[in-house]
Amino acid sequence: MNPAKRILVAEDQTDIRDLLALNLRGAGYAVSETRDGLSALALQTEAPCDLLVLDLMMPGMDGLEVCKTLRARGDTAPILMLTAKSTELDRVLGLELGADDYLTKPFSLAEFLARVKALLRRAEQLRAALAAQANEQESDSTLVNGGLEIQPIKRLVRVGGKPQEFTALEFDLLMHFAQHPGHVYSRAQLLSAVWGYSHDGYEHTVTTHINRLRAKLERDPLKPEFILTVRGAGYKMRERPTDPT
Repeated sequence: MNPAKRILVAEDQTDIRDLLALNLRGAGYAVSETRDGLSALALQTEAPCDLLVLDLMMPGMDGLEVCKTLRARGDTAPILMLTAKSTELDRVLGLELGADDYLTKPFSLAEFLARVKALLRRAEQLRAALAAQANEQESDSTLVNGGLEIQPIKRLVRVGGKPQEFTALEFDLLMHFAQHPGHVYSRAQLLSAVWGYSHDGYEHTVTTHINRLRAKLERDPLKPEFILTVRGAGYKMRERPTDPT
């Protein structure tokens, strides 16, 4: 693990914030702490961290608004959302606004540290992959599936000739599908391959990201043409058509 990795913990409950920060520092990370959303935004603007841990409920500006604002600014740092609520709605909202993962309180410190490590590892793998591709010819790596065109080096996606913006994790999920058209993946398999961990009860993270992909790719997300549901089995990217449409 790189000891220089910096993590921002935004949590209004002092005991929880102190405990998380203590364990993160014990694991070798540099940690910044705050108790509200507005200061979290300011800290991330002044000295960007490699990963953010955001509590859902904070005074002034909650974690959802912080997440939404950062993504609107183009900040792609991984975000782990913490929620004490038991309803799926709040978790889904966080994911749809750009969070990469979530944990529901109470959670174990071991699970928390595992999620942090997985998110940072995925981000590091992304940087390494981009560096490895730097000298490749763009034409050799472009993936085309009908009206969908993906340029991995530039992380550029066009649908029907029009560019679409994706978060880093959304792009990784799309690439995983695009590189294996026709292959059916369960939610657990996608969670392991793209997020870097497998844990019962968090497959809904995958479902939410699939919905986000469809909202950006499909003419009618309720009748998808690219990312297809295989009932009882999972999801797949459609086979490449013989004649591009």
